[in-house]
Amino acid sequence: MILTELRKLFRRPRTWMALFLLDALPTVVAIFVAVTKVGPRPGEGPAFLSAVLSNGALFPAAALAIVLPLFLPISVAVVAGDAIAGEASGGTLRYLLARPVGRTRLLVAKLVSAVAFIVVAVVLVAATAFVVGAHLFGVHPLPALSGGPPLSGPAATSRIALTVVYVGWSMLGVAAVALFLSTVTDSALGAALGALAVLVASQVLVVLDAAAAIRPYLPTRYWLAFVDLFRTPIFWHDIVRGVALQGVYVIVLLGFAWANFSSKDITS
Repeated sequence: MILTELRKLFRRPRTWMALFLLDALPTVVAIFVAVTKVGPRPGEGPAFLSAVLSNGALFPAAALAIVLPLFLPISVAVVAGDAIAGEASGGTLRYLLARPVGRTRLLVAKLVSAVAFIVVAVVLVAATAFVVGAHLFGVHPLPALSGGPPLSGPAATSRIALTVVYVGWSMLGVAAVALFLSTVTDSALGAALGALAVLVASQVLVVLDAAAAIRPYLPTRYWLAFVDLFRTPIFWHDIVRGVALQGVYVIVLLGFAWANFSSKDITS
């Protein structure tokens, strides 16, 4: 079942189109910065982009910061939102469950498929960004944001790897929202838009002073906390909170998805 879902995912042209667009946006940004030699001022624009001109080794982190607020969550929401609702809208869900396939097994297979997309997307963006950054800007020892000594090669590689893992884990929270909504509606588009509505509302409330009381519990609150991985020493406070918060959302929403789907009356 899992292999079947993975084949379905990676045989779809839209999957590869999404991956291509995710890769293309940071690459286009890098080309403009390299040609014009003009980057955003420190503290402005996506994280790390202001420092990319002098060090292409930072571009993987900058590329993830570029796609993280909008393009990456959209891609994940579309894939996860299509998981169950897409089968229902296509009229194949009832026939799929008529075979000896348990609902839990089907839901797990859909979740694994969404996780596979997240892993491929995040790793591909980071790997492509490293190649692009190295060719356009060169690679030098990474400076520590807190003013400490430059990071050695192994230390820089490990922190880039941790950034990839952290961003992927954050996107798993998006997948959990979309997958839950996919079990609620028969519209894949409705599930994806519902997940995006939740994330947009979260991003608006994060910067709203009136919402300060709930800010620490919003799903997008700690998305960019990976910046602290490049400090010496690493500032773990927001990173740990971000990991824990996404873990709560993933466990709760996947639990809701399983409870709803396991008892849902399948009519299509």
